[in-house]
Amino acid sequence: MITLQKLTFPEPGICTEHDLYFRPRGAFGFSQSANEIWLNQGSLLVLDTYFNLLNIGKWHAGCALDGLYVELTGHGRIELRAFQAIPGQSWEILACEVITMSPGVPYRADLSHYAERSVRGLIYLEVKALDEGGATITGGRFATDTKLATPPRLAVSITTFKREDEVRRTVARLQTFLGSYEFGENVHVQVVDNGQSAKIPETGKVTPMDNPNYGGAGGFARGLIEAERAGFSHCLFMDDDASFHMENIARTYAFLALSRDPKNAVSGAMINNTHKWAMWENGAFFDGSCQPMFCGVDLRNRDAVFGMENESATLNPPTLYGGWWFFAFAIDQVRHHPFPFFVRGDDISFSLMNDFDITTLNGVVSFQDDFSEKESPQTLYLDLRNHLIHHMVSDKLARRPLGTAKIAIRFIMRSLLRFHYDSARAQLLSWQDTMEGPGFFDENIDMAARRATIKEMTQTEVWRDLAPEDKIERRRQTLKPHDKRHRLGLWTLNGHLVPFSARRWDRIVLGIGERGIVFPAFGASRITYLNTAADKGYTVAQSKAQFFAIAWQMTRTLWRFTRGYKALKRQYRDGYDAMTTRGYWQDKLTLPPANPDTFREPIVSRAKQISASV
Repeated sequence: MITLQKLTFPEPGICTEHDLYFRPRGAFGFSQSANEIWLNQGSLLVLDTYFNLLNIGKWHAGCALDGLYVELTGHGRIELRAFQAIPGQSWEILACEVITMSPGVPYRADLSHYAERSVRGLIYLEVKALDEGGATITGGRFATDTKLATPPRLAVSITTFKREDEVRRTVARLQTFLGSYEFGENVHVQVVDNGQSAKIPETGKVTPMDNPNYGGAGGFARGLIEAERAGFSHCLFMDDDASFHMENIARTYAFLALSRDPKNAVSGAMINNTHKWAMWENGAFFDGSCQPMFCGVDLRNRDAVFGMENESATLNPPTLYGGWWFFAFAIDQVRHHPFPFFVRGDDISFSLMNDFDITTLNGVVSFQDDFSEKESPQTLYLDLRNHLIHHMVSDKLARRPLGTAKIAIRFIMRSLLRFHYDSARAQLLSWQDTMEGPGFFDENIDMAARRATIKEMTQTEVWRDLAPEDKIERRRQTLKPHDKRHRLGLWTLNGHLVPFSARRWDRIVLGIGERGIVFPAFGASRITYLNTAADKGYTVAQSKAQFFAIAWQMTRTLWRFTRGYKALKRQYRDGYDAMTTRGYWQDKLTLPPANPDTFREPIVSRAKQISASV
């Protein structure tokens, strides 16, 4: 049988929030070293959690399943129940049996009749220990009996730059996992080293390749080309730190292998390392800005998890995209290779301009550091460029000239109202560079000149050790009720229109969670921002001279942008098509020419394989 997903336990270094994996009632113990759960007599183990429930609605809609089975391993006498939580209806108990488990002998229950009541909902297990000696649970899985004529070949493509320790640990974890994974022989790891410094040894499972530093776009473009050359049917783009359970790979492989439609792609969710119980993004769509879905969902709360999973099974925004921290797809469905954004936004355009049907799977998630701490004038420069271009090249995002210009104005004003003048100048430069047309991206594919320019422009917004006086506060305006403070901030442009506000308004200290938000800055004239550990920070202060100088330049840029918008849009439409071809990247990366004979015949689509075998 093919495993859909295995029982997943907390893992040191990834996530140890127990409520995300299991919910015990009664006397209970979990051995982290042995990876097993012990239950006292009468105790109950509920596996209705983000990592261990099965979203049958997604698997049934996207895959060809020849039956559904659950297996459990351990020892002791238990009562096993399998529930199907159907949205808007009474729930179904698919199985309820008293069994005696023996070590090494899995108990299997047939759940194939789930479709008789509904093909929607969430399936989860409850285990109750019955004997005086208790019971131990060592593992389990959901599986199907579908046979594959030809299992897919998956290239795991990692792009790295000067993160030698992180990528080496990731490669070691992947090699260990693939050595025991049932489809490990069909999965190969590619490490595209933009820094040419990782020195990853080549093995039967890993191919390192040095690459010029053209950012994530260039690294993943190289990975995609090499995967196609080697005859892989699917490709998985992922981060070099691989901060996720290896079960991510297994669930994704199974979903792609069983997919009815070759357009199916799997996008990993994201959880912030600051609070590992909170969803940061379970899929996202783009419209004027990135809109993460289900942000803030408390994954310790069963109702919240059930609501998110049931809604995400049917929610399909037209501009849904998958982040390249974990994104898997069929190579023969690629119509556009990455656009040379360097970094930031290349994953958005890849999803928008290729006709993927994107799915998120519960438990397929990466743990990432807080994006707020990574924000800088350089990242904001890169963000604004891609936001503008998406609206010029995608029919789904078409806007009038002023509608597109509002994106840039919103970006810049967000920085100005928080006294981030370094960022505002970088964003203004980004807007002006975008107006140079697609040729600018081709000529600056390595971003070396612009990165140096932005570094010189960044004088204030740099993390540094703080003096004691930097943390001294003086609050009056910032203590006003929310509505009054909000009006004060908007009507006065946060004091820039008020004489003497730079001296009289508040001096405040804000944490990392408030760094990217405008409202906490309202009523202040000086703000000290702290990093996550609160051991470094920087201070920004109101400057009317800088504000009005940047605002004047923004107004002039707006006038030029709206006047030339139609011609600029035509340039990007033509340039995007030309700069997202395999041939374009082969030329930039100085790879052999695109000779069709050097590419292996594409592997038969999963839909044809499955229809022939089921």
